[in-house]
Formats: sequence, C-alpha cells, structure tokens
Amino acid sequence: MTPAAEHEFIDAVGELLASWSLSRATGRVYGALLLEEEPVSLDHLAEVARLSKGQVSTSTRELVAWGLARSIPQRGSRRLLLEATRGLDALLEASHRRARTLIDALHAGRGLVDEQPVARQRLDEVIALFDGYVAAGEQILAHGEDTVARRKPPASL
Repeated sequence: MTPAAEHEFIDAVGELLASWSLSRATGRVYGALLLEEEPVSLDHLAEVARLSKGQVSTSTRELVAWGLARSIPQRGSRRLLLEATRGLDALLEASHRRARTLIDALHAGRGLVDEQPVARQRLDEVIALFDGYVAAGEQILAHGEDTVARRKPPASL
C-alpha cells in the first residue's frame, strides 16, 4: 500500500467514526491500527496518523473503552503497545446498546403523551425508527458472523 493510499484510508476511517459521534482523531488512530500487523507504540501511531501524542493517548483510551483496541503493557516499562481487536462490529454493538437504552426511555415516556395524539404519533415514529435501526444492525452483525464462520478452516482431527 502506498503512503498516499494509507493516509486516505486512515482519513476515511476518521470520517466514518466521526459520523458515529467519536472524534475524528479516534477514527484516524483506529484506521492506523487496522493496518498494523503487530502491536505498535503511541509514538508510531502519532507519526502514522499525523496526530499529537496527546491526541493519540486520548484516542487509544477511547478505543479501548469501546472494545476496538487492546493495550499491552511492556514489562519493566510504563510504555504500552496497542493493537486493534475487532472490526466495526464492536462499535455497532455498543451503538445498539445505547439505542436500546433510548428506546426503553421513549417507551417509558409514552404515558406522558396519551392524550396528545400528535406528540404520541411522533414518539411512536421515533421508537419505530430506532427499533428498525437496531433490527437492521443485528441483521448486519449476524451476516458478518456467518461470513466469518464460513471462512474458518475446518478443525483438524
């Protein structure tokens, strides 16, 4: 992969995660991690993602919290190495958890608008929208799991 193509990919992942309410820097760090064969240092990520060490440090903590990266302590040192753990499925799963929490809160609020037909309809439409989002995402995740399972070689006897 050429350096230009690498930076284009890192920028694209940054934009994608920014559209999902994570910082662009976090997306850039995740994009850089996805391209690495082995765990890497914060210094390396800062160079590749073209970010400050502070931005990389903050971004990696966020990625670890989302389950998208893993930090590996180095024996005898305070330095950490980082690696990407999974694909965007972890982010989608986390987004679904948040959406389900919102759906539960919206259902709880339905009683507040029983006598307000316009507000009730609007609330029901929002609930249906988020229900549809979660259902579609679950189908995507299930399809991805099926695809991965088909790619795995059969277990040796």
